[in-house]
Amino acid sequence: MFPLLFEVGPVSIYSYGLLLATAYLVGLWYASVRARKRGLDANRVTDLGIYIIISALVGAKLLLVVVEFDHLRRDPSEIWNLLRSAGVFYGGLLLAVAVAFWYMRRHRLPVWTTCDAFAPGIALGQAVGRIGCLMAGCCYGTPTDLPWGVTFTNPLAAANVGTPLDVSLHPTQLYESAAVLAILGILLLAERRGASFPGRTFWSYLLLYPCARFAIEFFRGDPRGTAFEVLSTSQLVSLLLIPLSIVMLIVLRRSSPPDPTSRVSTARAA
Repeated sequence: MFPLLFEVGPVSIYSYGLLLATAYLVGLWYASVRARKRGLDANRVTDLGIYIIISALVGAKLLLVVVEFDHLRRDPSEIWNLLRSAGVFYGGLLLAVAVAFWYMRRHRLPVWTTCDAFAPGIALGQAVGRIGCLMAGCCYGTPTDLPWGVTFTNPLAAANVGTPLDVSLHPTQLYESAAVLAILGILLLAERRGASFPGRTFWSYLLLYPCARFAIEFFRGDPRGTAFEVLSTSQLVSLLLIPLSIVMLIVLRRSSPPDPTSRVSTARAA
């Protein structure tokens, strides 16, 4: 692929950095559009989006350091290679959610309505960001003989993130990009059908994405830490998020007042 897109004098433009920035901007734009349609303060939502972007970047790197701590302890110089890598998405997601809840509470934004506005934007940003991973060679898969396997040949990918060269690998980056696009479609379709309630879109995303990520992790070949010598770090986080999401969907469903529109429809049908 193309880890380095082009150079202008001393300035190097890397594909991952460019597509990561694009992913954040596209996700923030879509979340802002959805927020305005829900009557939320556009300025507050934009500020919240910036906080989310910063915390996501920091959280992804922090969890990567935790996952690779033993490796870093043996060779501290590897910190520079880690800083060039993508980080762990779950680290960014968890810290971003924590910061977002703090911001929404502080500025009295309706929590679940705001979360619902942002969830599809997160999925859209992920779809773009994983293309950046593919071009950079990070988050690569295990060897495969399947016809859609990808083979990396650029030495820069191997130098930056340890991508195996001249070996057909599962395109796990594309697997995840396709999965989150499907999740995005499901979320938007679900909003158009059936009785909704605040928080449904957000917690549905946090239910569907971990299911997809848990499965995709079996095809990942890059080092990313293990839990209990069986699961990857991301699989462990997925197993924690899935039951939590189910519980929250049930709780919010039961605690939400009945939709008056559905009452009218039921009365007319009767």
